[in-house]
Amino acid sequence: MTTSPHVTASGSLLLGGDLQVSRMGFGAMKLPMRDWQGPACDPEQSRAVLRRAVELGIDHIDTAWFYFYKDVFANVLIREALHPYPENLVIATKVGPGRFPDGTWMNPADRTGVREAVHRNLRELAVDRLDLVYLRRMPTQSSIAEPFAALAELQEEGLIRHLGVSNVNAAQLAEAEEIAPVVAVQNKFSVLEHSAADAALVEDCAERGIGFVPFYPLGGTGVPDHPVLRAVAERHGATRAQVMLAWLLAASPTVLAIPGTSSPAHLEENVAAASVRLGDEDLAELGAVARELAK
Repeated sequence: MTTSPHVTASGSLLLGGDLQVSRMGFGAMKLPMRDWQGPACDPEQSRAVLRRAVELGIDHIDTAWFYFYKDVFANVLIREALHPYPENLVIATKVGPGRFPDGTWMNPADRTGVREAVHRNLRELAVDRLDLVYLRRMPTQSSIAEPFAALAELQEEGLIRHLGVSNVNAAQLAEAEEIAPVVAVQNKFSVLEHSAADAALVEDCAERGIGFVPFYPLGGTGVPDHPVLRAVAERHGATRAQVMLAWLLAASPTVLAIPGTSSPAHLEENVAAASVRLGDEDLAELGAVARELAK
């Protein structure tokens, strides 16, 4: 395997004391489709992107069983492209939400649903144990104690190595930690879309060595065309997307970036962002924009 200097430039993080991952990873959501409603992506190209990601040194892939479009599933693409998996590859997945075959969303999973989702991930990925499983909180859930306790039971049974939580606030993180250790938090977070509470949670995770994994690191609906982003990108000879990813890596030593794509060119662009080093002036300008937008 060829390790790209771009990936190693991002540094690494030790999750849970035994999972070493580069801070530049890969998100699998857009492998089956461009968006939840489509259109579909070319499965062969998506498999090629996965193989290229590993060639570039990516050792952390984030997925979920509910990442699918019609009959194409991200987990299956990962298995078809990469199984048997490289020894150092960490695959993280999520449970909690669910989608019917037509793509509509199910109610949040209860204990039984959590167990079923974990076993589905095991089958689709063709593994005996999942490296990291997040409980993804749905907006209707104020408490995550019951489904997270179900995950903790599966961890005790040896089916899960480490646990995480997603789409949570500080109180819900604390609720989960009363049940079992949490090694990673996955929340929506980007330079132009976060609140003071989001920033405080990132800082808290850094202080305690918990990985913070931003989803929609590039905004989720297309890279914003903000004048400050453009100016910083021009100074570095980089793209706006690369500046957004570089800002995330600079925001905290425990941030793990997982930009996703089904495009080979975008994959190369995202990975190269690990080598972009923002200076104090860049960070001050971007921070001022972030604070203004958070008001």
